[in-house]
Amino acid sequence: MMQYDAGKQPLSLEEITKRLCDPASYAGVYHRPMHDKPMPSVTALADIMERLRALLFPGYYGNSEITPETMVYHMGAGLDHVARLLAEQITRGHCFSCTITDRESCKDCDKQAEEKTMRFLSALPRIRELLASDAQAAYIGDPAARSPGETIFCYPSLTALTHYRIAHELHHLDVRLIPRIITELAHSKTGIDIHPGAEIGSHFFIDHGTGVVIGETSIIGRNVRLYQGVTLGAKSFPKDDSGTLIKGIARHPIVEDDVIIYAGATILGRVTVGKGAVIGGNVWVTEDVPAGARISQKASD
Repeated sequence: MMQYDAGKQPLSLEEITKRLCDPASYAGVYHRPMHDKPMPSVTALADIMERLRALLFPGYYGNSEITPETMVYHMGAGLDHVARLLAEQITRGHCFSCTITDRESCKDCDKQAEEKTMRFLSALPRIRELLASDAQAAYIGDPAARSPGETIFCYPSLTALTHYRIAHELHHLDVRLIPRIITELAHSKTGIDIHPGAEIGSHFFIDHGTGVVIGETSIIGRNVRLYQGVTLGAKSFPKDDSGTLIKGIARHPIVEDDVIIYAGATILGRVTVGKGAVIGGNVWVTEDVPAGARISQKASD
C-alpha cells in the first residue's frame, strides 16, 4: 500500500482520487457480491421501514388523513410497493453472503426472495397485534403516558420494537443481513440495541430506553418491563480448538413473564430470571434468580 505523511501539504483532488482508488487502500472494506448483484441499500431499507410503519400504524405515519373508508386503497397500494422493494433487498442480502460461484445453481434466488416477501407480509397482522400490546404495555407502565397512541408517536420503545418485530420475522425466514440492518436503523435512532434473533413476548416495554442491549439468544416472556441501560448479554465467548469464536450457542439470559428490570442492571450468561422477579438498578446478575425474588444492591455501611 502506498505511504504518505498526513498533516503536511494538502494533496490535489487528482492525487486523493488516485490514492483512494488504489486497490490496497480499500482491500479491507470492499466487498463484491456474487454475480455482481448490488449490495443492500440502507437508504432503501429505511424507506421500506417508513412504508411498513404506515401500514402497521395507519394515520400515525404516512397519510395522516386516512379513514376506514379509504383504508383498503392505502393498504393495497402500500403492500404492493413494499413487496417489490423488499424482495429486491432480500435478494441483495442473500447475494452479499452467498458463496456459490455457479450462476445456474442460484437461478431461483429471485423467486425465493418473492416467496419470503409474501410470507413476511402475511405476518403483518400478527406483528401489528404484538405492537398494539407493546403500546398498551407502555401506556400502563408509564404514568406520564396519556394514551396508547401517545406511546406510538413518542416512545423510543415503540420505534425499536417495530423494527425488531419486523426484523425478527425476516430472521425466522432465513433472510440474510437485512434483519441486522433494520434493527441497527432503530439502534442509531433510539440507543436501543435488540438483535433480531432474540425472542420477545407480547406486552413488552422499555422505559426511556437508551443504552438497552438485548443479545441474540435472549428469551423474554410476556409483560416484561426494562428501564434504560439494561444489558441482557453474554458472560463469555467460548472458542473452538482453532481459537475461533463458537457462534450460535445459547449465551444470553432467559427472562420469564412479568419481570421488571430497573435502570443500569446487567444480566450476563444463560441464566434464568424467574417469573415475577424484580431486579434493582445497577445490579450485576450472573446466576439464576428464583421466581418472585427481589434483587437489589446492598446498602453501604
